[in-house]
Amino acid sequence: MAQVKESPQKAEKEPRPPLKLWIAPVALGWLVPGGGHFYLKRWNRGALLLLAIAGMFVFGLLMRGKMFDRVDGDLFTMALNYGGMIGDMATGALYFLTTWFGYSQPELPAADPDYGTKFLVCAGLLNILAMIDAYEIAVGKKS
Repeated sequence: MAQVKESPQKAEKEPRPPLKLWIAPVALGWLVPGGGHFYLKRWNRGALLLLAIAGMFVFGLLMRGKMFDRVDGDLFTMALNYGGMIGDMATGALYFLTTWFGYSQPELPAADPDYGTKFLVCAGLLNILAMIDAYEIAVGKKS
């Protein structure tokens, strides 16, 4: 039996959810890790995310990880540094408080600071996943 595939024109698109449903949980989730889940009254998930992301960020600082900065140069260097900077900034208030207090660690040639740098970026990437989760809960795609 041959399967009939629908043409792209016949496939119906899902309507985009209203902005007022998801903007507050996503913005709070960026500003405070787990904040979007607290806003949606998902207390356990919010607390777990807050502990995981803040813990990963603090361990990255304790290992003397470097925060990424804007660096001009070749395309690979720029992509690496801007990607790392976006990962750092995705932790929201943690990043802004840390830079406001003057944390500026030079790149050190050792394993601990290198792992610390990765911890700082991964904390931001985990927060991006938490914001996506808060979005999906807010629009009703996930319970």
